[in-house]
Amino acid sequence: MNHRFLAIESASKTCSVALFEGSKLIDQLEEGGDYSHAEKLAPFVDQLLKKNDLKPNDLSAIGISSGPGSYTGLRIGLSLAKGLAVGSQLPLIAIPTLDGMSWGARNSKKDEHALYCPMLDARRMEVYTALYKYDGSQIVSTEAKVIDENSFQEELAKHKIYFFGDGAAKCADTIDSPNAIFLDVSHISARNFGELIAQKFASEEFEDLAYFEPNYFKDFRAGQPKKLL
Repeated sequence: MNHRFLAIESASKTCSVALFEGSKLIDQLEEGGDYSHAEKLAPFVDQLLKKNDLKPNDLSAIGISSGPGSYTGLRIGLSLAKGLAVGSQLPLIAIPTLDGMSWGARNSKKDEHALYCPMLDARRMEVYTALYKYDGSQIVSTEAKVIDENSFQEELAKHKIYFFGDGAAKCADTIDSPNAIFLDVSHISARNFGELIAQKFASEEFEDLAYFEPNYFKDFRAGQPKKLL
C-alpha cells in the first residue's frame, strides 16, 4: 500500500502545505512574507487535495510542524490538522520545526563533516535554535538563545557550521568566524517533512489528538490591559 501524507508548516511567516507518497514529495503550496495562515492555510490544503484528486480519507496521516515558532501560527496549524485527523480518523504526527528545517538544509547542502544550525526569529537578537550533525542527530538541544559574539565559538573552532532560517540573517554580523556559513534560504517548508513523517508513521509515533499541544517553548503572554484611572 502506498501511504500518502499531508504536511502542514505554520510555525513562521511561511504558510506551507505539502503532499507526499511515502517520503516522496508529490506536490506543495506555500507562500511567505507575512502571517497569512488564518486566511490561506485551509484553502491551501483544499486546493492541494483537489488538484491531486484526493480527499482527506485517502491520506494515511497528517504531519504538523510542532514548534517552536509563532504562537498564533502553530495554533492555527494544529487546529486544522486536528480537524482533518478527527474528521477522517487519521493519526497525527508531530515534526519539530527545527528538525524539518535541518533536514531541508542537509538535503540542499550535503556536508558530512559540518554541523547544521537552524534559527527561527524570536525577538531582538534572540532565536530558537539547535545544532545537528549531518546524520540528523541533535547535539545541542532546542533553546531560545540570545546571540552575541561568543555564540557557538567552541563548536566553530572545530567544525564548519551552516546557519539558516528566518533568524539567521540578523546574526551574520555578530557571529564572526571563517567556519560560519550563512545560507540564503530559510528551509522553513512543509516539503522538508516527508522522510521524517514516513519514519514516524512506520514506528507508529502518533500524538494523542485530545491532549497534544505544540511546543511554544515560551509561555504566551498577552498584553495586559491598562488600568483605568
